[in-house]
Amino acid sequence: MKIICVGRNYTEHIKELDNVVPEEPILFLKPDSAILLKKQPFYIPEFTNEVHHEVEVLVKINRIGKHIDRKFAHKYYDEIGLGIDFTARDLQKKLKSDGLPWEKAKAFDGSAVIGNFISKTEIEDVNDIHFSLKRNGEVAQQGSTKQMMWKIDALIENISKYFTLKIGDVIFTGTPSGVGPVSVDDVLQGYIEEREMFSIKIK
Repeated sequence: MKIICVGRNYTEHIKELDNVVPEEPILFLKPDSAILLKKQPFYIPEFTNEVHHEVEVLVKINRIGKHIDRKFAHKYYDEIGLGIDFTARDLQKKLKSDGLPWEKAKAFDGSAVIGNFISKTEIEDVNDIHFSLKRNGEVAQQGSTKQMMWKIDALIENISKYFTLKIGDVIFTGTPSGVGPVSVDDVLQGYIEEREMFSIKIK
C-alpha cells in the first residue's frame, strides 16, 4: 500500500502557515514504514524539537484505477477514516527554505496515524464530514470536508493522473487550521462527529 497526502487543501490552514494558495493539489507520499502501529504511542523523534499534529480525513481505495474521471471517483472508495499527519515543523521550515523535499519532516517512521474506518454509507454527505482532534480533552482542531478546496472525488481524479491507485492505498485529504505542537504525555483523540476514531499517547 501507499499513503498519498494532500497539502494546503484548507484555506485557513494555508493562512496560518503563511503559505501560497496552490493552483492544484499539492501531493506527497509517505512510505508504509510511516504508519504508527496500532495501540502504540507516538515517540517524538530526536531530530526535531517541534512536532505538529495535523488531523485529516482519510479515504481507503478499494479498486485499481488510473486517470479516474471525477464522476466515477465515488466507485473507488467505500470507507472513510481519520488520522494524523505528524510533521516535524522546524525541520520542514528548514527544508523548504533550502528548496529541498519535505520527506524527512513528513514521512519519518510513525508519522502517519491511521485510525478506524467506517463505511461511507454511515455518512450522510462525504462532502460535509465534521471531524475534530482533542488534545488532553480540549478541542485543538475541527473542520468539515465542505471546507476543502478540492473535495474527495476531485482529489481522486487529480491523484490518479500521476499515481495508479491500488487496493488498500490511503489518501490523507489535508488538514484544517489549528495545527500545533505536541508534548510528552499529551493524549490525542480524533473524532468523526461524536465517534472516536483513534486515541494515542505522546512519548
